[in-house]
Amino acid sequence: MAVKDPVRIMEIGDQLMGQLTACRFCPHECGVDRTAGQTGRCGVSDKPRVASVNLHFGEEPPLSGYRGSGTIFFSGCSLNCCYCQNYPISQHLVGSEMSIEELAGQMLTLQRRRAHNINFVTPDHFFGPIVRAIGLAVEQGLDIPIVCNSSGWQKLETLRLLRGIFDIYLVDMRYSDNDIARNCSGAEKYKEINRAAVKEMFEQVGNLVLEPDGTARRGVIIRHLVLPGGFSGSADIFKFLAKEVSTDMYVSLMSQYFPAYRAVGHSELGRPITPSEFDKVVKMFYNAGLKNGYIQKMGPGSA
Repeated sequence: MAVKDPVRIMEIGDQLMGQLTACRFCPHECGVDRTAGQTGRCGVSDKPRVASVNLHFGEEPPLSGYRGSGTIFFSGCSLNCCYCQNYPISQHLVGSEMSIEELAGQMLTLQRRRAHNINFVTPDHFFGPIVRAIGLAVEQGLDIPIVCNSSGWQKLETLRLLRGIFDIYLVDMRYSDNDIARNCSGAEKYKEINRAAVKEMFEQVGNLVLEPDGTARRGVIIRHLVLPGGFSGSADIFKFLAKEVSTDMYVSLMSQYFPAYRAVGHSELGRPITPSEFDKVVKMFYNAGLKNGYIQKMGPGSA
């Protein structure tokens, strides 16, 4: 892992913080003054709102490792997925505000607890204060990999400012169809925005690189949540990754979907996925020429 310059990081953090007066961090480009308490689609002001900080052992194997991933879950979200399983955090804003100094302190505490990495979960709408806090933490000795665990619906202008700050991108690829993305997550032009973001992330950190102990040092991991009825557009996503990014890309195939939040009772999303649906997606993955990744087992209650 390259040595990070805390001064440069804090300068980028300040630059991002300056954008909060007319916030255009994400593709919604709400333009609200979050420093004055105004809120846009993400629902939060400029102050980081944190739902939990802890060692997490349920992430992908190279992130959780054997000591846990140091996760910091943020409240709010720039997307509004109708099936969000974390909706109390993402939509109802469960959590508490934290200062930049407190956030830096939490990172250092997780490092002292021997976390393999610092894992920012849903950080997109707080990039300014997060980057500023990373600079403070690096200045005080933070030297483990930093993970951006994000929706992947992000602006290139924002991502390009983050070059050299994140070591690992754990990024969602949810849809191949823009109409489905709009209806399910309120995300316009999702396909184009998501794929451009993935390409930029890959250009920054490349394919997954592992330490001798199997934990992640650097690189991109794609998360693909399999939705009922083929809503995920899996085959097209895998084809894109193999042809336009890398056949060595690591992909996490997730079978954990169940109807939550506004998907309960939904005509198409109101049921779990079936083993047959998931098996078809696994075959699509290999048929596209991909070979690296993690396949989540179906739970005992699957339909």
